[in-house]
Amino acid sequence: MTSTQDLLARLTFVAGFGDASIDAEAGAVVVTAPANTDLIADPVSGSLTRGAPVLAAPAPEGDFVFSARVTVPGERSTYDAGVLALYVNERRWAKLCFEYSPEAEAMVVGVVTNGFSDDSNGDVIEADTVHLRVSRLGEAFAFHHSPDGVRWRFLRVFRLGTTDELEGLHLGLAAQAPLGQGRVAEFASISLEERRLADLRDGS
Repeated sequence: MTSTQDLLARLTFVAGFGDASIDAEAGAVVVTAPANTDLIADPVSGSLTRGAPVLAAPAPEGDFVFSARVTVPGERSTYDAGVLALYVNERRWAKLCFEYSPEAEAMVVGVVTNGFSDDSNGDVIEADTVHLRVSRLGEAFAFHHSPDGVRWRFLRVFRLGTTDELEGLHLGLAAQAPLGQGRVAEFASISLEERRLADLRDGS
């Protein structure tokens, strides 16, 4: 069984609530978030908002490269998103989002939470789909995105904690609808490779 097939076979909800369908043979997953669901530890107010469904499986112990083509179909509300997620517990996680902004633009957003969330906006995406990628390099992680899954654009590199603090790390997919009436996120071309990226910024 490949790393991708093993991941898909072990997916389960580790946070939030919602619905999901998994086609392991096709490498495709659909996650549905109920209305008013999010995952954020607000750095200003200090409040923790949970409920967004995170469908995940135990991550490989070493380096990996995890990617998927993400589509969020239909009319979107502000902050609706399809998400690639790293999850340890409710206060230690990260998400790479294909999110709808308050300016009514689809964009790539990276959120890193180690106690509280560090929210950083990336590029506006003109298409209705985008490829997202999460990679591990030792104790570091990197976020990338791509229009075609071939040439990758760097978003950020970060740490979630020490190796001991990452015990129980899960890797997976999520959807959110903080202000809307619910959101479907579609994930295709899902791939998990147990390898190390050679360079974060050369487009590979």
